[in-house]
Amino acid sequence: MKVLIINGSPRVNGNTTIAIREMEQVFAENGVETETVQIGMKDVRGCIACGRCGELGKCVFDDAVNDLAPKFEAADGLVIASPVYYASANATLIACLDRLFYSTHFNKAMKVGASVVCARRGGCSATFDELNKYFTIANMPIASSQYWNSIHGREPGKAQMDEEGKQTMRVLARNMTFLMKSIALGKEQFGLPETEERVWTHFIP
Repeated sequence: MKVLIINGSPRVNGNTTIAIREMEQVFAENGVETETVQIGMKDVRGCIACGRCGELGKCVFDDAVNDLAPKFEAADGLVIASPVYYASANATLIACLDRLFYSTHFNKAMKVGASVVCARRGGCSATFDELNKYFTIANMPIASSQYWNSIHGREPGKAQMDEEGKQTMRVLARNMTFLMKSIALGKEQFGLPETEERVWTHFIP
């Protein structure tokens, strides 16, 4: 089992990292390999809808997105973590995810997804919903916890004081581990769900 963790924070060892480390510890205890990639400070441009990824099999802009693609394909689960800016995720992270999900054409079905958000005070629920939309358009089950997956802290390190938030992350990692292992067993016995040829209905032909 392997989980790819994408940290959208531009701050190394910030409060978002505190949440991730709680999860990493639980994953390690349960024999799940993790790889964390921090992209918050990387130069990642947004999608320009050129469509070249359909021809090339990868994004035309050769940056961190193309580096993440094979890691995502090999992973059984994906954790997306972000600080909250104006009730939204980090813009670099969103640019990365738009291109990562659109330019990769491997089957993402039944890879388990989880989003984690960190804020001083508000905007967590909106950001949480925003990140989960990447999973729900890709046939990816979402792991949940005992509360929405958020942790709080303003200055670096302050999230260590959020005991409930840290516990939420540990429970999330345990639940995600169970779901990934259950899906792996289900694949062995039943295979993946039957697929249909994709139907497209455009609002304006």
